[in-house]
Amino acid sequence: MSKKNTRINKKSFDKSNNWLWSIVFIVIAALSVVAIISQSKSFSLSSYIEYILDASKPGLIAAVLSMLCFILFEGLALLILCRAFGYKPGLWKGYIYSAADIYFSAITPSATGGQPASAFFMMKDGMDSMLTTAALLVNLCMYTVSIVVIGILTFIFGLGLFAEYSIFSKILVLGGFIFQIGLIIFFAMLIANERLLHKISSAILRLLAKIKLIKKTDEKQKKLNAYMEEYRKYTEIISVHKKTLFFVFLFNFIQRIAQIAVTMFTYMATTGASIKDSFKVILLQAYTTIGSYCVPIPGGIGIADYLMFDGFGNIMSEAEAVKLQLLSRTLSFYFCVLLCGVSVLIQYIIIKLRSKKVC
Repeated sequence: MSKKNTRINKKSFDKSNNWLWSIVFIVIAALSVVAIISQSKSFSLSSYIEYILDASKPGLIAAVLSMLCFILFEGLALLILCRAFGYKPGLWKGYIYSAADIYFSAITPSATGGQPASAFFMMKDGMDSMLTTAALLVNLCMYTVSIVVIGILTFIFGLGLFAEYSIFSKILVLGGFIFQIGLIIFFAMLIANERLLHKISSAILRLLAKIKLIKKTDEKQKKLNAYMEEYRKYTEIISVHKKTLFFVFLFNFIQRIAQIAVTMFTYMATTGASIKDSFKVILLQAYTTIGSYCVPIPGGIGIADYLMFDGFGNIMSEAEAVKLQLLSRTLSFYFCVLLCGVSVLIQYIIIKLRSKKVC
């Protein structure tokens, strides 16, 4: 493979505003936590610490393991797609592809950095740009399908709980569900119809040329045509691998269930409840997952916190709702993002050290 095909804008990756966005993420997260804590007058730091110390340790371990499965299963989905295209990266590489997506989706506006970050590491492993585009697009489509399937199941089994939400929460949940259906239609069109993606890309290219951001438009259009031909070949490969698509969907579905299960295990650990008794919490967390996609905010910060507090407050006291929300959200999201960030940093350092040895 030529260096041209694997060339990545390193400046945009390692000399970008990632540190700035990380700081912004921390500030927004802190404000969100403060806002939730303020909803309960009886909440105190000492009672929260006691809440954690009294929790079942096996239950909390199960919650952490479930969070790890959330990272791992997206990686497995991407590994399946890579293998369908003839590449065989190892389990650690799949984990890194997933960790990069999760971390950069969390810290960048509208989660725009996740896919490019995954592509960066995939291309570093020798995959060309159109392969990564096709693989990530298919995975994103199956990821969205899994959310819609979970949404349908949640409405079937938890319609009564949905009725107890505030009007604003209902709008968020319905908005998130409808938005995901729209995304499925759009992604399916891009995957099934290469010409549509070609037209969109060409239109963007013409726009950039018109506003004088790029030069040599004809040369770039020829390159785009060549890239689209590669993309078409990869989507044709996927279209005949029905089994691959099924497993990509299955792993994405399990990934979403794993994230929801973090709240279930946290609830069981802190209350001693059984799985059956935790069913309402599972459904409420599923509604939170759906509603958090209503607005393109990284990690659904603020939206997810509001939906969790509103939902949990209908089945437990405000103080207990705040504690469960804080602990489960810390494990399923904040700690997850931190772990992914550290993992990505380690892999990035490894890549830089290897490149220096080669030089």
